Amino acid sequence: MTTTANETTLQPPVFFGEEYQEFARWVREFASQHVESYLPIAQQHDYPWDLSRAMGEAGLLGIGTSEKYGGMGRIGEEFTKTHLGIVHEELAEGNFYLAQMAYTCNLTAPLLERFLDPEVAEEWVPGIVSGDHIVALGLTEPGSGSDAAAMRANAKRVDGGWVLNGEKTSITFAPHAKGMITFVRAEATENNKGGVTAFLVSFDSDGVTRQTFADPGWKPLGRSAVFLDDVFVPDNRVIGGIGEGFRLVMSEFDYTRSVIGLMSTGVAKRAMKITESYAKNRQAFGKPIGAYQGLSFTLAEAATKLEAARWLSYRALSLADANESFTKEAAMVKWYATEVSIEALRTCIVAHGHTGYSEELPLQAMLRDVSGLEIGEGTPQIQKLVIARSLLGREVTG
Repeated sequence: MTTTANETTLQPPVFFGEEYQEFARWVREFASQHVESYLPIAQQHDYPWDLSRAMGEAGLLGIGTSEKYGGMGRIGEEFTKTHLGIVHEELAEGNFYLAQMAYTCNLTAPLLERFLDPEVAEEWVPGIVSGDHIVALGLTEPGSGSDAAAMRANAKRVDGGWVLNGEKTSITFAPHAKGMITFVRAEATENNKGGVTAFLVSFDSDGVTRQTFADPGWKPLGRSAVFLDDVFVPDNRVIGGIGEGFRLVMSEFDYTRSVIGLMSTGVAKRAMKITESYAKNRQAFGKPIGAYQGLSFTLAEAATKLEAARWLSYRALSLADANESFTKEAAMVKWYATEVSIEALRTCIVAHGHTGYSEELPLQAMLRDVSGLEIGEGTPQIQKLVIARSLLGREVTG
């Protein structure tokens, strides 16, 4: 039976229908062409625009965006959240940077299409979908990480728009981006109550400056602090309405956390394949090292945990497609999937001995990249708090 966007995505027994399998094969075929480029890209600071445009040409940056803007179709119509999960898992297993570009572009382009003035959307969205430019997400501030309600960056009402002031930090893609979806606290006016609001800020605007960080991983993507000093943003670049930014942020967190789980396990699955091959061929004391339980059992444990984590991720996305609450499951995914993926990567590195520690293999780069995923979109401690609140209630956990 063909699964449609309006049906429950996964049904017992848990497996993908033919439509999803065919879709996964399509993504996997694209990703397989870029496996060998992962390590060279991980070691460079230049943004891989050629890779970005190749993804755009294939349609992988337009899943969730309508054909009007060059996309392949919107979620809930042509595609489901589970389709997006498959995209990120398959791309991450081939090359982590494919998945990262898809992750951001397939989030920002649909947001801008849905909530931005159509004339401005026409200027920005097609370039995201084609891979010709990228738009960063600016939520985190120096004094507030996952606490969107505590942000201090602000917007003051002026004729024709708003003046923004404040600092955003740890903004991925910012060194290379055309602009940023920026969340700040707008002042109340006669026409609205104010509150956290999303603005599209172009990085060529007066008053925008950036300071790039030196990170051990995610080098080609870049990460910056972005300073807003009396930056004017016209009314037609308000995204979703004044005071609606917090709702927009929170509505996307559960989805993004679920997808991060699949990106993590996708990378770890690639590392496991490399290590399984090594364990079959590397000889020690007259036998393949995989014959020794010290290694074979750790690989068995890692494979089991990764499989559990990836299906927990798809469980969360299937709840999303069924319009059910999945906040608890998404938090479980974000914590557990990144943790077991890092554990699996460490197992793979140790199995290779000093070679695993060197830059001859991609394992160290993979560990750094998944560690970056563990930190983003809320630390493990935040996720455990979300889970505990769903189990015990805010009256107990605070």
